[in-house]
Amino acid sequence: MKKDVPRDIALFPISVVKEMTNLTARQIRYYEEQGLIKPARNDGNQRLFSLNDIDCFIEIKSLIDKGVNIAGIKAVFDSKIQQTSILPSYDEKEELTKGWDELVQLARHKYKDYPTKEE
Repeated sequence: MKKDVPRDIALFPISVVKEMTNLTARQIRYYEEQGLIKPARNDGNQRLFSLNDIDCFIEIKSLIDKGVNIAGIKAVFDSKIQQTSILPSYDEKEELTKGWDELVQLARHKYKDYPTKEE
């Protein structure tokens, strides 16, 4: 049996998150209000947090300790999201490179008689 807890599964109530992050319940709710964290909710509408959420809280706390305001933290988080969604995976890079090579070969074949700048 695997003992690792998946990092994206919401398991922890706010009381546990408070202990793990040294944040107050008010701070945790405020960061949610600001859109920095989006906790899951159980059937009783209680917030449940994942290990990834806890990592975000720790990063938020670290950035605030460095003097970064909420708008700056949002920008940091948005930047991370954009980087992960823009960057292609290894397979995508391989496919893009393959497609590019095929396009270059096709262009060279089709326009082999086309004059270049050097001519």
